[in-house]
Amino acid sequence: MTQADFSFAVLRHGATSWNVEGRIQGHSDIGLLPETCDQLHKLQIPGEWVERPWYTSPLKRTHETLTALGVPPVGVLPAFVEMNWGQWEGRKLRDLRAELGDAMTQNEDRGWDFRPEGGESPRDVLARIVAFLARRQGGDFGVTTHKGVIRALYAHTRGWNMMGKSPDKLQWDALHVFHWSHGSGLSVSQLNIPLMAREGTPQ
Repeated sequence: MTQADFSFAVLRHGATSWNVEGRIQGHSDIGLLPETCDQLHKLQIPGEWVERPWYTSPLKRTHETLTALGVPPVGVLPAFVEMNWGQWEGRKLRDLRAELGDAMTQNEDRGWDFRPEGGESPRDVLARIVAFLARRQGGDFGVTTHKGVIRALYAHTRGWNMMGKSPDKLQWDALHVFHWSHGSGLSVSQLNIPLMAREGTPQ
């Protein structure tokens, strides 16, 4: 039986205390801020995507985001976990740049092959997602995931080398839809689909 092509929507998790402080989270399992959950309770997944099955990454901030939006997750997709930042998790990029100097600049200038100490590169992140998509059988789905994952998907489909300014400005509180073809691979379908006000919520 030939595998069918499908589309999938990705949504970044809501804000955590580490997001507010500018700390690198990676695989560190940080939950959402209470005020973030309050904001998400007033929103919902837009259009046809609310009817699709939704998954989360293994980290609780993605599960808490989806449940706050009123969508029960149907499962966990390990391939969509955030990029592993190794020994740099909990640190701030500005501090690392000041501490490492030219070495950090050279690392960041590697684009797809930028690698935190003991962690993954964006190329590694894309590889695990593509491996999952290639073996998936099933229809369209959504997943709450992470900035590093969305950037890797976006960069690949837009031909961006992950250096300098990206071709499009991504909204991190919106849905981004990609398509998977078992013949031609990944492509981007639509970016920056805003969440909707939940029905009955005062404007």
